[in-house]
Amino acid sequence: MENYDLVIRNGVTATHKESVKQDIGIRGGKIVTLGEIEEKGTREIDAEGLLVLPGGIDAHCHIEQKSSSGIMTADDFYSGSVSAAFGGTTTLLPFAAQHRGQSLRQVVDEYMACAKPKSVIDYGFHLIISDASDAIIGQELPAMIEDGITSFKIYMTYDDLKLDDYEILNVLAAARREQAMVMIHAENHDVIRWITEKLLEQGKGAPKYHAVAHARIAEREATHRAISLAELLDTPMLVVHVSSEAALNEIRRAQKRGLKIYGETCPQYLFLTIDDLDKDGMDGAMFCCSPPPRDTASQEAIWEGLIDGSFTVFSSDHAPYRYDGSGKLAAGPEPTFDKIANGVPGLEIRMPLLFSEGVGKGRMDIHRFVELTATNAAKTYGLYPRKGTIAIGSDADIALWDAQKEVKITAENIHDNMDYTPYEGRIAKGWPTTVISRGRIVIENEELKVERGSGQYLKRERPEAAKPTGRLVPEIDPKTNFDAKFI
Repeated sequence: MENYDLVIRNGVTATHKESVKQDIGIRGGKIVTLGEIEEKGTREIDAEGLLVLPGGIDAHCHIEQKSSSGIMTADDFYSGSVSAAFGGTTTLLPFAAQHRGQSLRQVVDEYMACAKPKSVIDYGFHLIISDASDAIIGQELPAMIEDGITSFKIYMTYDDLKLDDYEILNVLAAARREQAMVMIHAENHDVIRWITEKLLEQGKGAPKYHAVAHARIAEREATHRAISLAELLDTPMLVVHVSSEAALNEIRRAQKRGLKIYGETCPQYLFLTIDDLDKDGMDGAMFCCSPPPRDTASQEAIWEGLIDGSFTVFSSDHAPYRYDGSGKLAAGPEPTFDKIANGVPGLEIRMPLLFSEGVGKGRMDIHRFVELTATNAAKTYGLYPRKGTIAIGSDADIALWDAQKEVKITAENIHDNMDYTPYEGRIAKGWPTTVISRGRIVIENEELKVERGSGQYLKRERPEAAKPTGRLVPEIDPKTNFDAKFI
């Protein structure tokens, strides 16, 4: 029998379903054997005392992306993918952002040209749709979905990105026809705009007022409205970066009614608060993101949503803007809060912090951790079972975790291209020591072992999660003589 390329021995394999002490045989980048393996591998790893987990999937990150205001993120596909890998992530799904006037094909070609020569791990793309014209929605979007980009994001806020309700309905109708997953940034633009104007009129422009302007009610209302629009057309939807209990409860209500509404949250809503925005001088700018961090009660509510299954995925929303004139302070050394680049970094610390504070402190078991960081993202975005699990036939994307390893998080030891981390000084207990992508050892002994550009592009399937339920609301039921075929 042909030797294995790699055999991982003596580790405890944990998936979203079970934990088993077993060996893993890898050949041709795939997992081909699970159990007790007698044959030797060309390379062998003794994982005694380690957890053997599926490589993470970060399904929400902004890499080598220009914001709607023209600010480029600090990480390109090399630094971003390297940082992700050091944190146990083996698959990235960043955004290919359409700015108004651009064709989707042009956008994807540009991002592909950036990613292909640089990424060290596998990657796909979500689209960002800011131009919902008939040509884009009726022709270009279906073509992109057919080509394997089976998810996209839309916005309810930001002047240059937001869609109105009519446009959102057109997008949702197309997503239902094509069975693609819709992600939505749910904040009420006019509420934020109104509060911002009132604050600035009073001279309240410091970073802390960003959190005041992005009020919880703006997130709650937009979440409710987005869910209502999705319900009208029976279109599955994922609400991204949920920060508040109020928005979470809107998602829960929809789920209890049988709607295919999914939720996502991020590290900043577990580990940061509004107090972080109230630092001396402009330092609070480092913590400005939308929606903003809330308070400690909100943190506990978000934890509960992760534990009880209300949230489907846990992503970084890595949006790396340096604390200088290239990023956070692009509008000047002391910009008002509405001019501060929005976003915080988090690719590398996403999994270690959740492991440390979730699994390590008994909030969740290892199976829920795997679900949130890998398996559910694969299922939600059309990659399962190729990615997100440890099973025969799956890609050999694996991270060996030392549950006792303690790492002090500092900007200096994080591998992204940022000049700060919002989690400076935190201790994470539990960290991946060896990271494997398609059978290739990517990280070992705190060193990168692969070349830039060695990651592969992932053409994704239409996810089961995006299939409609078949429950149209009564107003558009075909039995009432309304022609529902248009959706």
